Amino acid sequence: MVVEQKPYQMFAWIATACLIAAATVASLFPSEPMYFNLPGNLHHYAFTVANFMWVAIGILWKEKSLIVLNAGLTVIYVAGLMF
Repeated sequence: MVVEQKPYQMFAWIATACLIAAATVASLFPSEPMYFNLPGNLHHYAFTVANFMWVAIGILWKEKSLIVLNAGLTVIYVAGLMF
């Protein structure tokens, strides 16, 4: 049985590592402030970047569920940073 590998697999693994790093920072250092006097905590930005990367992967793979889930999470994180 031959299993076809999806394109952009390395990008997906990088996004996964970023998402795991964001969850680790959120769990171990929940009140770590963001640098450069930006609002919010470090993990909010890490989650925003990771979810945005997964939106891009969803677009590249044409997976609507990935796009909707991660675009929604990205909007939630950005809104939380703004308000």
